[in-house]
Amino acid sequence: MAESPLLKKKREEKEGENGTAESQKEGATASGFPLADLSVQKVLRESARDKIIFLHGQVNNDSGDGTDAVVILEKTPFQEKNISELLKKHTKLQLQMSNDIYSTYHLYLPPELNEVKTTVVYPATEKHLQKYLRREVYLIQETGADYKTITLPFIDSQSFSIQWVYNILEKKAEADRIIYENPDPASGFVLIPDLKWDQKQLDDLYLIAICHCRGIKSLRDLTADHLPLLKNISKEGKEAILKRYGAAGAQLRVYLHYQPSYYHLHVHFTSLGYDAPGCSVERAHLLSDVIDNLELDSHYYQKRTLTFALRADEALLKKFQEAGRV
Repeated sequence: MAESPLLKKKREEKEGENGTAESQKEGATASGFPLADLSVQKVLRESARDKIIFLHGQVNNDSGDGTDAVVILEKTPFQEKNISELLKKHTKLQLQMSNDIYSTYHLYLPPELNEVKTTVVYPATEKHLQKYLRREVYLIQETGADYKTITLPFIDSQSFSIQWVYNILEKKAEADRIIYENPDPASGFVLIPDLKWDQKQLDDLYLIAICHCRGIKSLRDLTADHLPLLKNISKEGKEAILKRYGAAGAQLRVYLHYQPSYYHLHVHFTSLGYDAPGCSVERAHLLSDVIDNLELDSHYYQKRTLTFALRADEALLKKFQEAGRV
């Protein structure tokens, strides 16, 4: 069953909020959002490096009141197959500087080659606005004891909904996007392209392996009993990507996040040359290292101190502050 744009948007928002049940009415369809009527209220966050900007805007309704929206504008990557057309088709160059053999220009592209990926959250709640607002970040060093006394009680106290994950595993949504599946309930998984990847080029390849086994929240739950699952994901995931996209295992970065964006075990597959969001050392754990560590000690991840970053507005940070751990 094909996934509707609304369901895709809902999933994106749930991923960003650890799948909280409070996420509501995320996203209108791209064709239905009145972009021309948007009044920009504030720049929430921007990154010159990533060529992305997050805007808080309002759309006036029939009563004259403004309805909040979050609009994310992101420059899309160059596509090799379009380069010749990009350079020749009604392209305008405007000289900015010239010095000996060096010169810089502004290059103006025709509209069809000047695409900007636009993500919309509409209507947006205050929680959405806070989510995309730039915040200070703090590094947490979580011991095994911290996990048991601070993090796990926090997770258990929250209403984190991962029904959208189960919908994928049960083929109720996105079934047409699954590129590989091992159906074993204990050691199987589905492999699906991440929504951040447009699947048009391999330079920013990004897929997610979602395990069928339920109840594994994160790295902290893994023991040697899960080695068959992890080895299947590593071996079969790489084979499926090689067969489908021609990218060899040695060209892939395969890792888990801690903290994860949602509490159901999943593994990231990205192109090694792609600086993917969340692949930084304070969050990403190579799957090969995880396997080696569990082979050395079945309870390695129950004992080890794990480091991760939390934004200033995250509730878990407050729990660590209250416990005197920050």
